[in-house]
Amino acid sequence: MTLSIHVQNALLALVAMWLITACQGSNEQPPAAFRPNVSHQPVKEKTVIVPPEVASAWKAVKIAVIDKARATENIYTVPIGGSSRIPSSNLTITIEAFLPTFVMQGSSVTSTSNELKNPGVKVSITDASTLIYKGWLFSNFPNTHAFMHPKFGFTLVGFVPATKQ
Repeated sequence: MTLSIHVQNALLALVAMWLITACQGSNEQPPAAFRPNVSHQPVKEKTVIVPPEVASAWKAVKIAVIDKARATENIYTVPIGGSSRIPSSNLTITIEAFLPTFVMQGSSVTSTSNELKNPGVKVSITDASTLIYKGWLFSNFPNTHAFMHPKFGFTLVGFVPATKQ
């Protein structure tokens, strides 16, 4: 054998050994988990201002609760400031505020009148005393900020005026 054949065989053996060891993996540790920088502060909840004339004009709202598993809908009348437990569940809905003409003004939300132009209700929903949703339901725009729950759906469907004295 000539020297060039020995060199070729040696090179082939080196390449084969390199390929075998390269395919066996690496002992290197994976890079640290990616941690994106926060580009802004969390959004502060807006202050809810219920004008006195609105507070005195409305006493309750009607919430449709859709049971997705049973394909049923029940409507519950819940007093403003009150709560209602949803039967066959551990859920409770609390009505925090009702604004018949919901508007955002700077860092607050309020109602500009008692007309039902953009009715919105601020609710809290708990599951066995654990808060699972706090936000708004809108009758004209039920899918805006809609609460997604695997078993139930919630929609603002009616309003109960206070009795005039």
